[in-house]
Amino acid sequence: MIRFLCFLCVLPALTALPVQAGKSVSLLNVSYDPTREFYQEIDAVFSKAWKEKTGDDLTIHVSNGGSGKQARSVIEGDDADVVTLAVASDIDALHDQAGLLPENWQQRLPNNSCPYISTIVFLQRRGGRVRVKDWDDLAGAGVSVIAPNPKTSGGARWIYLAAYGWALQKNHGANQAARRFVEQLYRNVPVMDAGARGATTTFVQRNIGDVLIGWENEALLVVNGIGSGRFEIVYPPESIRCEPPVAVVDKYAEQHGTREVAEAYLRFLYTPAAQEIAAQHYFRPSLEEAARRHAATFPALKMFTVGEVFGSWKQAQKTHFDEGGIFDQIARSRR
Repeated sequence: MIRFLCFLCVLPALTALPVQAGKSVSLLNVSYDPTREFYQEIDAVFSKAWKEKTGDDLTIHVSNGGSGKQARSVIEGDDADVVTLAVASDIDALHDQAGLLPENWQQRLPNNSCPYISTIVFLQRRGGRVRVKDWDDLAGAGVSVIAPNPKTSGGARWIYLAAYGWALQKNHGANQAARRFVEQLYRNVPVMDAGARGATTTFVQRNIGDVLIGWENEALLVVNGIGSGRFEIVYPPESIRCEPPVAVVDKYAEQHGTREVAEAYLRFLYTPAAQEIAAQHYFRPSLEEAARRHAATFPALKMFTVGEVFGSWKQAQKTHFDEGGIFDQIARSRR
């Protein structure tokens, strides 16, 4: 009954769209790793509503991978109609490096084009040899930590900034102390997968590592699914507010004649129906009513933003993740 009511919520979001003769329409969404199951459900509901409103048969294709890798694929010609990536800097790159969308893309949708939020948590083995409670435990001697590679994964950049930001605040803004902490943490990382889902697989299925640092939604999927009874989530006292953004890729949507449906698709993510689906896939809804309804799923947590600690995503990207940045220097120190 809940899903039926949610489907009815989709229709008002489409009422302003003109009815056209039925035709076949295809949309490509290039997305980041942990959204696979989420968009499977979103696409089924939206396509059905679009058919009812316009008569068009809509097929939505989704490509998943590490967010940075996905952004590069679009820049190099993977002609996505929309991108739903992990970090704003990856969508900024579509403008900066290829002129595929306008510089102000983030102002075109609510909440800086972020339809939901997430955070970074720890996943540890129930009864395992290592027990962690806070960020500093991850840098301890003998702790094996699994995390993806910030050079290819947007989730990995959130993880890195969560750790660095926590250390900056603990050390009253002292960059050298924060850097030493992050260097030690990454020395404890034996495997850096290309994407967040790969890191989860390494930890859960390949049984490597004592602790996984990752997206909250991935951790909840594990403890409520394939890892039920074997793993437990640790919420540190403070983490980062993750804001994965979405955007129409103007150049390709115009070429394909899909701008109208692409815009409607992304607007749909803000509707009550889509926000309910997001929560069921363990993304924190941005719609206050949906967030209240699922408050028991998502513990209250002190979170800082990239803007508060690092100035902006552009600044964080340049300082920490561009070629020769702090992460590259840290990575070299691991060898």
